[in-house]
Amino acid sequence: MKILIIEDEPRAANQLQNLIHKSAVDFELLEVIDSVEDAVLWFRNNTTPDLVFMDIQLADGLSFEIFQKIEVVAPIIFTTAFDQYAIQAFKVNSIDYLLKPIQQNELNAALNKFMKSNTPSTIIEPVILKELLNSMQTPQQRSGILVKDGSGFVQIRTSELLYIYSQESITFGVTHSKRYIIDETMDQLFDSLDDTKFYRINRGQIISKMSIQKIDPYFNHRVKLSISNPRDQEFIVSRQKTSDFKEWMNK
Repeated sequence: MKILIIEDEPRAANQLQNLIHKSAVDFELLEVIDSVEDAVLWFRNNTTPDLVFMDIQLADGLSFEIFQKIEVVAPIIFTTAFDQYAIQAFKVNSIDYLLKPIQQNELNAALNKFMKSNTPSTIIEPVILKELLNSMQTPQQRSGILVKDGSGFVQIRTSELLYIYSQESITFGVTHSKRYIIDETMDQLFDSLDDTKFYRINRGQIISKMSIQKIDPYFNHRVKLSISNPRDQEFIVSRQKTSDFKEWMNK
């Protein structure tokens, strides 16, 4: 079985590969792709894989944008960290998905269902695509985050956050006065924040608009940000997101 993985977080991609190995399925990994742009190019220049595992949130946007640019006839199992409300559209439209963090038994069940299926291709209809996009882009308007403080927990307001970053698989949130450990993944956090106030500039960093002091050009068509209370962090917007970031700043 030839498998393609479209996932922008290396740790999640590696975990998925390990789970597939443990499932005892004989497979060949064709490639791991981390962006909408690269996925479109790959589908245009390669033969159709037997199965695609596709993350929802990629480096440069939602993976559903791939289907707006090119027809994908390969069977797809979506992987998502979105909450139960957001994935109702998947259930309604009978589209296969795995909820992160992916569990071995759930992956095994999805693979068994795929191998027994009599419909080898899954083409998402435009109406269904629109419904999925609307579902995933529904703002959560989260106002508070539970963070670790000493041996206990406290809640801080999202309006206090200057930025969030991931380091050695730990998620940190930084305010003007303190750095906190947040017991959530970057995907989970970003999906629940107000996207008019927060932007994910790369895989490992989310910044608030209010924290940005200056924007400077950086090599390879990127930009570098000066942020309040940087704590030895560099803030560089990824090449794929630079244009979208500038549009976000103008809103």
